[in-house]
Amino acid sequence: MERKVGIVGAGISGLLACKYALSKGYSPIVFESKNTIGGVWTKTVEITKLQTPKPLYQFSDFPWPSSVETDFPTQKQVFDYLQSYANHFDLLKHIRFNTKVVSIKYEGPSDEEIQSWDLWGGNGDPFGNKGKWSITIQDLINQTIQVIEIDFLILCLGRFSDVPNMPEYPKGKGPEVFQGKVMHSINYSAMDYESARNMVKGKHVTVVGFQKSALDIAMECSIANGVEYPCTVICRTPQWIVPDYLPWGFPLANLYLNRFAELLLHKPGEGLLLFLLASLLAPLRWAISKFVESDITKRHNLKKLGMVPPHSFLQAMNSCLITTAPEGFYDEVEKASIVLKTSPTFSFCKEGVVLDDQSVGTKNPTIKSDLVILATGFKGDQKLKDILCLTHFRIMLWALLIKLFRYIGLECIHPRIPQLAVIGYSESISNLYTSELRCRWIFELLDGKFKLPSIPKMEKDVLEWDKFMKRYAGKYYRRSCIGALHIWYSDQLCKDMGLNPKRKNGFWAELFEPYGPLDYA
Repeated sequence: MERKVGIVGAGISGLLACKYALSKGYSPIVFESKNTIGGVWTKTVEITKLQTPKPLYQFSDFPWPSSVETDFPTQKQVFDYLQSYANHFDLLKHIRFNTKVVSIKYEGPSDEEIQSWDLWGGNGDPFGNKGKWSITIQDLINQTIQVIEIDFLILCLGRFSDVPNMPEYPKGKGPEVFQGKVMHSINYSAMDYESARNMVKGKHVTVVGFQKSALDIAMECSIANGVEYPCTVICRTPQWIVPDYLPWGFPLANLYLNRFAELLLHKPGEGLLLFLLASLLAPLRWAISKFVESDITKRHNLKKLGMVPPHSFLQAMNSCLITTAPEGFYDEVEKASIVLKTSPTFSFCKEGVVLDDQSVGTKNPTIKSDLVILATGFKGDQKLKDILCLTHFRIMLWALLIKLFRYIGLECIHPRIPQLAVIGYSESISNLYTSELRCRWIFELLDGKFKLPSIPKMEKDVLEWDKFMKRYAGKYYRRSCIGALHIWYSDQLCKDMGLNPKRKNGFWAELFEPYGPLDYA
């Protein structure tokens, strides 16, 4: 009997899941609410480029074309690359475009029975033996509703789209009192490029946020207006903005993406020898972080700007807070066409934005604004929560939503939610190849190549990863980030699949060469 595999989303993770499903002989159905593939790369701010170096952001069996020579391709180049991948593996015919998943509901054993299980699915079978997922979908063209039953469901919804994270304000201090316009970056990014340029032209624009979208939008405003109408960027906490992944001319990958770098870190499930090594090498771990920090501080003149982050680069790495600025961003800061401000909170008044006076030392400092763009991120967890129907699953998913472990939580399997996986929710240094290895792992599991351990053992694994993340991320801890243990994490997946986790040729190469997507081809 043919098993039905459903995939929600046709971004990078959805395409990968579809490709690996086909490689195992399944006939997947991919539900995509847009009319095209690509996820976050379907439409971006005009100047947005890939912020991960190209060699770390590619499919293991489909390298970038030679025509793309830059290390940081544009949005169009990334989108074209994804289209080429989908065409090469003939994925498009399996995607139902303009199809929104309204809800998903598990039809099977009762909540009480599921809670009593010692093995995932009751018997360790990825497809279970009793239940199915009931998927309610809406055709966005003709508005019809349909219900489809699926044997195994993979959610590839992503975290950085659809549901904007909107700040909350005290009564009388929100956007309603502001005489200008307020919008979220998701709406700005959706505009055609000419309309976006015209909207910011000749206006005092304030951008709230300090990650990739905020920096790109601020740069566009600077290009449009120069010093005559400077763009103000407000951030709660300064971050380590990487210039070019070459601190003091030394490749960052050689400092953080090889096995030697991971010897400096305590790891979930490590033995006594690895524990002793990480403890003895702690000074080197600290020195490497300071080495990178000194380069960024000098090149961006952060001390003069008052923008030196209060946390270490290592903490940023383990919180997935590393980002890149558009080329020339800090030159525009020096010219004062971009003005950087820090404030833990802000509110609105008629004229613009009011910063927390305690943080800036001035009573009620007001930033005159005509347009405020909130680059305050997204509520990726809300998307997952909203489509789950059963109360039991909603509570479990919400409580354990962002926990990270190799087969549990939402990357990839929750031990008490049967026949479901989530790919592409957590962050890493390179989301593409992390998602690819997970998709490969999922379909080896579905193919019966290995079995999951007991639920108690998986839940213990959760706690071990949680402990590691808190240790190195500190107060910036986010369960959705793998951090600086890519190779250790990938090793566990390889061992499960019966693959040799050591992918290099020779002892020294294995120890010091950076790992990337092509190592797992």
